Amino acid sequence: MAEVAFLGLGVMGYPMAGHLKARGGHRLHVYNRTTAKAAQWAAECGGRVATSPREAAEGCDLVFACVGDDDDLRAVALGPDGAFAGMKPGAIFVDNTTASAQAARELHAEAARRGAHFIDAPVSGGQAGARDGALTVMCGGDPEPYARAEPVIAAYARACRLMGGPGAGQLTKMVNQICIAGMVQALAEGLQFADKAGLDAAAVVEVISKGAAQSWQMDNRSKTMIAGEFDFGFAVDWMRKDLAICLAEARRNGAHLPTTALVDQFYSQVQRIGGGRWDSSSLIALLRK
Repeated sequence: MAEVAFLGLGVMGYPMAGHLKARGGHRLHVYNRTTAKAAQWAAECGGRVATSPREAAEGCDLVFACVGDDDDLRAVALGPDGAFAGMKPGAIFVDNTTASAQAARELHAEAARRGAHFIDAPVSGGQAGARDGALTVMCGGDPEPYARAEPVIAAYARACRLMGGPGAGQLTKMVNQICIAGMVQALAEGLQFADKAGLDAAAVVEVISKGAAQSWQMDNRSKTMIAGEFDFGFAVDWMRKDLAICLAEARRNGAHLPTTALVDQFYSQVQRIGGGRWDSSSLIALLRK
């Protein structure tokens, strides 16, 4: 049992913190910008509500964060009320936010300066994975604190791996999002083609999902894409945020991402028709216009 802080109780963080308490058996100290949400979590799961990230982190062995972006991450980590100000020597900050590799390296260096540790640990699996405690966690950082954090992370993960030094977890998550964007667009085009060709799209999926075209997106999103149902899952607004991180990193490292850039523009069109909160599988809505 460890003393654990969790910062950010959104659609992902809320169930992740719950698994740390219920499955992991850890003592939880939670912080959320909306205090009522933290109070709701504490009433439901059991734990202490903190009024600042610093208060949540004080005395804890590990501090988890799952917030929106680089700016949100810096806001909960840095400053006089940030978690770093309250962390004891040797404590580990595990960041489950999808953020930039640059921010991860910056915070890793700052944590080290203070005698603490930082692991960038973005997740994949969406709301369902968070709810079921079956997320894939890709980590960057130093081996020794990772080895201590991994058994705790296991409370909400089905797979967890150290991918390299600081920022490597975020870079791996970028690869994940690049692959997803291309696969969703290809699936949308395939389903629309099936419809235009007069085929039963559901029957087509049933057949081709047994062959080389099979993917997680096909298995989990084809039915809702055919039905035009998008009010769930990983929002287009979040996907655009993630793809912006990917494209910015590609400009730095020289990678060529023509398909990713194109799909990002398709997502911008989904936003313009009011689909910013739709699931990322809503790319098919553009093809049906």
